[in-house]
Amino acid sequence: MQEPEPDLTQRIAERVRELRAARRLPLDALARKSGVSRSMISLIERGESSPTAAVLERLASGLGVALASLFDPVSVRASNGPVARRADQPQWQDPASGYVRRNVSPPNCAQALHIVEVHFPPGGRVAFENGAPDLCVQQQVWLLEGALDITLGTERYRLREGDCMAMQLDCPTMFHNPTRKPARYAVVVATEPSARRS
Repeated sequence: MQEPEPDLTQRIAERVRELRAARRLPLDALARKSGVSRSMISLIERGESSPTAAVLERLASGLGVALASLFDPVSVRASNGPVARRADQPQWQDPASGYVRRNVSPPNCAQALHIVEVHFPPGGRVAFENGAPDLCVQQQVWLLEGALDITLGTERYRLREGDCMAMQLDCPTMFHNPTRKPARYAVVVATEPSARRS
């Protein structure tokens, strides 16, 4: 497995700054919307912090975007081509759980779909709040290797190799590798504006 891209922390920093500026959100407003402290957002935007997956998910929710879009290059440098070469697909490691995600889809393409590959370490666990009120996020998880427990709200599902689970991300979700072996899975994410949006 290839090591995570060394400048991805800087890319995330630039992308969060860009999205916040495009929405004309002061730091305090984004902190209120996301539940992430103003000081933590400031550290992330300066590239001085390696945020966890849970923090990035809350920031994405506050910015009204899918988590995968935080890994896109900033607009001015984004490629408009339809192909994402393997060498150009950004990888990021969650400092809390150790899971590694690779954004497979071409960045900033005009589609509502994103494909992500995840390598999940033995015993790894990560929880998401999934509270983006401005987005309807549907995803399917296809387990390629290993085993995976997914808790969606109050329901827990055990996935084994080859299983695929469809879900709407509108409640707390937890991913857990209950085994002593790594798990690998693909995620297809589709986003659209929420019907609840006012």
